Amino acid sequence: MGFIVLPALIPDIRPVYDAYFAAFEADPDGKRLLDILFPDGFTSEEFRAAHTAATLNWWHTSPTQHTFKCVDLDNGAIIGMALCDVFASPQDAQERKNPGVGWLEGDRKERAEKVLNPLWEAREKAFGGKRYIYVHAFAVEPSHQARGAGAALVKAIVDLGNNSRLPIYLESSPGSEKLYQRMGFRRLPGEMGKVVHCAELLGTEQDVEVPLMMRVPDAAPEDQEREKERAARRAEKHSGVGRASTSVGTAEA
Repeated sequence: MGFIVLPALIPDIRPVYDAYFAAFEADPDGKRLLDILFPDGFTSEEFRAAHTAATLNWWHTSPTQHTFKCVDLDNGAIIGMALCDVFASPQDAQERKNPGVGWLEGDRKERAEKVLNPLWEAREKAFGGKRYIYVHAFAVEPSHQARGAGAALVKAIVDLGNNSRLPIYLESSPGSEKLYQRMGFRRLPGEMGKVVHCAELLGTEQDVEVPLMMRVPDAAPEDQEREKERAARRAEKHSGVGRASTSVGTAEA
């Protein structure tokens, strides 16, 4: 079985989000988040039709957001997705304004914003108006998990970061942190940002810390060559010092 990651097209909206909702519903952390953001449910045809229409409108208007699909090469099915914003140029304060949770009201809106607002604040503190890639989500349909599709999606975004020379930032679930670490992501230092959701808010037994993770671009080939040249010069210099010392020592002996 093989996979390929491609930019998602308009006809892909529904199957892309089929994979998204299936993946999040099957994961306890993901399901908890969906229940908070969509307390009236997210599986009805009415909800999915409205969600698809809203997504299409957003695709027509967003200058920064990109969606990718992971395709099973055996049958052409879309079995995963990635969603990210590529901030290739600095964003001003108005462009970075917190959009809030406009689809909810009252206590449900307040609860959702208590989850999302600290994430937005941590990202603002870490990056502000800088150039970077923000990953909203990686998702793989449950029956295709642990087969390499997730790694293929992450690699596609890592390649995007390397090619654009932009750092990548994401909020991981605790269970996915090791996958991202294997792909070169590291937690932000505590002074740059930390988010802990209280157990009462999430309905969990314990407070949950959200792993805030970043990956810097790999060194470009030309940078690697320059570093090799510098390392070679340093080695030659140290080697020369060593030979001189040896000569002096021999003369004294």
